[in-house]
Amino acid sequence: MATSRPALITLTALAPVSWGTTYTVTTEFLPADRPLFTGLMRALPAGLLLLALARVLPRGAWWWKAAVLGALNIGAFFPLLFLAAYRLPGGMAAVVGSAGPLFVAGLAALLLGQRPTRRTLLTGAAAAFGVSLVVLRAAGVLDALGVLAALAATVSMSAGTVLTQRWGRPEGVGPLALTGWQLTAGGLLIAPLAFLVEGAPPVLDGRAVGGYLYLAVANTAIAYWLWFRGIGRLTATQATFLGPLSPLTAAVVGWAALGQALTPLQLAGMALAFGATVAGQAGPRRTAAAPRTLASGRPVRPSASRRGTGPEEYVSAGPGPRR
Repeated sequence: MATSRPALITLTALAPVSWGTTYTVTTEFLPADRPLFTGLMRALPAGLLLLALARVLPRGAWWWKAAVLGALNIGAFFPLLFLAAYRLPGGMAAVVGSAGPLFVAGLAALLLGQRPTRRTLLTGAAAAFGVSLVVLRAAGVLDALGVLAALAATVSMSAGTVLTQRWGRPEGVGPLALTGWQLTAGGLLIAPLAFLVEGAPPVLDGRAVGGYLYLAVANTAIAYWLWFRGIGRLTATQATFLGPLSPLTAAVVGWAALGQALTPLQLAGMALAFGATVAGQAGPRRTAAAPRTLASGRPVRPSASRRGTGPEEYVSAGPGPRR
């Protein structure tokens, strides 16, 4: 069943909206200073669940491709994300993450041949500035390791987003299976590191169990399925411009659930970041050339090699190489 472009964008946007609750769940429900264990509990159960539902395993080159994507999108990203969340003051990791559209624009130019437009760069800068107005507060000296972790997490996820679009999916394999491969590969990568670095798993109370269940099912299995489904149909730049919805959601959750006040400056930043997100969804425009005609007045039929490159396919698949 075909999905309209607005509906596709809306469904894909639910992923970063869900991720915006991660910081609150981490700080309010989970054991402190366990970034690797938290990443493991978020990734591996979700991956195994999706594998059981999809019942499809990689074949051929997709064994190593799934491992690379799993390392970038999950195995490296999750521990770095939680390390930054534990070590940085509220929102600083989100500010670094909001630069994702700019990283993706550069990587898309390198790997997909998608040259960033001036509008893309300006919109990406506006999104990052808007997020900074929302989440930055006076917080003394920043933790250098936390900043580096947030930066590395952003680069890792940006590279994974671009490679996901470059490689696409194997014939006959849906986004559910592709998501399961990546989550499982990433979880298996995190597992030995978690036990070597952090030791035995902590004792979990009811709040922690509930927090991990939420992260594994709603925040990861469902959210990443929607995300990778969207990446396969949107351009990499369009998808990553949905990223600022995550810190904006975090700010709204903090206001609604934790009683954190929102100042007029923060509200202005939310409006700016949300406007940049909407502007980032504007698809590439192509003007249709007038059909050529023969001397008899009959239109020239396109050759087989040039079919399938109309505006609809261009928007759905993006300007990257077809696979």
